[in-house]
Amino acid sequence: VPGFDPSLSMMTGITPINPMIPGMGLVPPPPPTDVSVVKEIIHCKSCTLFPPNPNLPPPSTRERPPGCKTVFVGGLPENATEEIIQEVFEQCGDITAIRKSKKNFCHIRFAEEFMVDKAIYLSGYRMRLGSSTDKKDSGRLHVDFAQARDDFYEWECKQRMLAREERHRRKMEEDRLRPPSPPAIMHYSEHEAALLAEKLKDDSKFSEAITVLLTWIERGEVNRRSANQFYSMVQSANSHVRRLMNEKAAHEQEMEQAKESFKNALTGILTQFEQIVAVFNASTRQKAWDHFSKAQRKNIDIWRKHSEELRNAHSEQLMGIRREEEMEMSDDDSGDNPSKKLRVDDSALAAQAYALKEENDSLRWQLDAYRNEVELLKQEKGQLFRTEESLTKDQQLQFLQQTMQGMQQQLLSIQEELNNKKSELEQAKEEQTHTQAMLKVLQEQEINVLTVALVNQDREKNSEKRSPGLKSEKEALLIGIISTFLHVHPFGANIEYLWSYMQQLDSRISANEIEMLLMRLPRMFKQEFTGVGATLEKRWKFCAFEGIK
Repeated sequence: VPGFDPSLSMMTGITPINPMIPGMGLVPPPPPTDVSVVKEIIHCKSCTLFPPNPNLPPPSTRERPPGCKTVFVGGLPENATEEIIQEVFEQCGDITAIRKSKKNFCHIRFAEEFMVDKAIYLSGYRMRLGSSTDKKDSGRLHVDFAQARDDFYEWECKQRMLAREERHRRKMEEDRLRPPSPPAIMHYSEHEAALLAEKLKDDSKFSEAITVLLTWIERGEVNRRSANQFYSMVQSANSHVRRLMNEKAAHEQEMEQAKESFKNALTGILTQFEQIVAVFNASTRQKAWDHFSKAQRKNIDIWRKHSEELRNAHSEQLMGIRREEEMEMSDDDSGDNPSKKLRVDDSALAAQAYALKEENDSLRWQLDAYRNEVELLKQEKGQLFRTEESLTKDQQLQFLQQTMQGMQQQLLSIQEELNNKKSELEQAKEEQTHTQAMLKVLQEQEINVLTVALVNQDREKNSEKRSPGLKSEKEALLIGIISTFLHVHPFGANIEYLWSYMQQLDSRISANEIEMLLMRLPRMFKQEFTGVGATLEKRWKFCAFEGIK
């Protein structure tokens, strides 16, 4: 808002301004500060104003109140009337009120603030009425700022109005710069879910639909009845992965084509630079160089150096592109290394085994969900009569049984595939360990004598055949207590139950120590899994007597 200072308080003074306008009246404009003030005589109809002595200091004034439109005028002649005062001071601007006192002073209120500065200019003038020399007809004027309630109230109102305009302007600017609010997400219903499933299949509406689906899942709209519908929508979202990968491949192909076109264009530019440099080199030879003037030779030399610099820069850029391509090709060639290939195959097999395990778990959870739905349908079938609803539920039950059988077959096939992958992974690990052992043997044969290497191999084989012994008497005592405890529990016990029993005997022992001790003795203790799904549990059993039998 023009004219508004946001740092200006309501009760502080405003910055001093100089709105003195050189005008139509007799009061001249204020002179510059660096020029000495020269005041002139002012003639009016009823009086004459004589300027003060220029050698005297300027008259003092009080601090200007905020929004000041009223001035105090002292030193008036005793015979001065309101008409004479108005005749003198109306040259400074429009006067709204004059309050004259009996003690030769008055207060004058102007229409605007800048008129007060013109009135202050008259301070120090000697006023004489007509041509009289009587003391009552003369007096020295003293004009100063006056503090009036009306001026301060108007100034406060103006400042409040400017502050309101400034707040409104800032609010409009904030509203203009504020980002738009996201669209509202509708509540979940079967009808909205069907519409959203159709939107998920459309590529143009996929981004909007996936946002709604994410909001519904975060709100907790997924339950037992809507799980299948949400699964189909998640499956539709997964179908867009291939499309996105195809788009990425297309963009990468476009990028490669752009790189190739840039490389070709850069080669052409470099060829033209070579030709230009060849022209400059031919011009500097003795046969043509002697015919040029000194200024022409200087210009040709500058142009030649500039062209050579540009040619070298472009050639370095082109060589950098070629080096990057050679590095990419060398990376592709290094991928054929057999040791790296073996590591990649191992990691790939491990990743496939992990993926199959995750898929097996998800299928198992789906199978449990289908079983729960079948039980619910059976309960509803026993309660209702054999009507059309019961017939449809029978059909649903048959369909669910068929899907359950198909899922079981799929689960069995996946388990077989998982076992095959595990066996392949174990074979690969055995081959890798075998090759590493052979490599170590060959290195030892190069350093040591053949007989010493054979002795070391026999010692290594004997050490491998030996079973790991007990480290201390404490471990032997723990094995005896654990064997007795598991012997009286023929169905086994989990590690937490066993640890809670051992805590009563020795509070410093941990469950991890007990489990590591059991794993070191596979001929005495074995681990079994019991339960299905969420009730799956690991139990340890005592199997030493089975080995004796």
